[in-house]
Amino acid sequence: MRTLNRIFTAAAATLALGGSVIATATPASAAARDGVCDSGEFCYYYNSNHAGSLSDFTGSLGDYGTEQPSCYEFKSAGSGQGLCIKNEAASAWNRSSVTVRVYYNSGYAGSYQDLAPGAKVNLNATLKNQNASHEFNPSTRTDLSDALYSGGGGRVTCYFDQYTTTPGRHEGIDFAKAVGADVRALVSGQVIYIARGANGSGGLSTISIYNSSLNKSIIYLHTAPRSSLAVGQQISRGQVIADEAWRGVSSSSGAHTHVEMRFGRQTHASKSVNDPVLDNPNPNSFWQSQGYNVR
Repeated sequence: MRTLNRIFTAAAATLALGGSVIATATPASAAARDGVCDSGEFCYYYNSNHAGSLSDFTGSLGDYGTEQPSCYEFKSAGSGQGLCIKNEAASAWNRSSVTVRVYYNSGYAGSYQDLAPGAKVNLNATLKNQNASHEFNPSTRTDLSDALYSGGGGRVTCYFDQYTTTPGRHEGIDFAKAVGADVRALVSGQVIYIARGANGSGGLSTISIYNSSLNKSIIYLHTAPRSSLAVGQQISRGQVIADEAWRGVSSSSGAHTHVEMRFGRQTHASKSVNDPVLDNPNPNSFWQSQGYNVR
């Protein structure tokens, strides 16, 4: 995707008619990626208070890129011109007619800040110089970290492929709440595998639930499966399936639930620790399609 030299214009349309060409003009607003914050666009600025070079958009973008010449850059004159915008914007102006949501992570994930139509603001302390995607007119979604636990209050402790102190490629998303908290199914389906395990590093537990209409398996690790849970059972979205535990984890202080989306009918999670290869795709778009924010 080369965007640096791509300029879209809607200034004129041509219509061939009887061997002649008739030109029809259209409004010049919202000319994409021209370094001008036109009506209908969402714009980032390199500096606070809408100063420095800007970068303008007419729609959602899930990945800004990090290297020239393929990244989305600050285009207009001023400080920051030519730099990739990822993790560099300090303020924004929403000149569109819909809410625009700025996300901390690529793929419309992580912490976010909503900008109402017309809002012209400095990004908050979490998002300032830490912005990786944005979404026009985001739908109302439930945070995954809250949906997983009865009563909400969960938190993400490790996103997909974001190990920081552990070697390997993290194949799911880790969530945590207090030991014993009710763990709920995020997607409906049939239980196709259970390993109950035991607390401690050698006692990994697994629950695999397969949804045939989606052709995807959702796998939960480290929880304590409910005694009533059985292979072959049909599970509804939001149904309690386990309790927060530390099965396969060395200490209760590390108790968490690993949630992994896999294509097809899969009984086991992919290996993460000490494995340099990703077997699963980034699940963010899948979770969003199910009505969740990945946070």
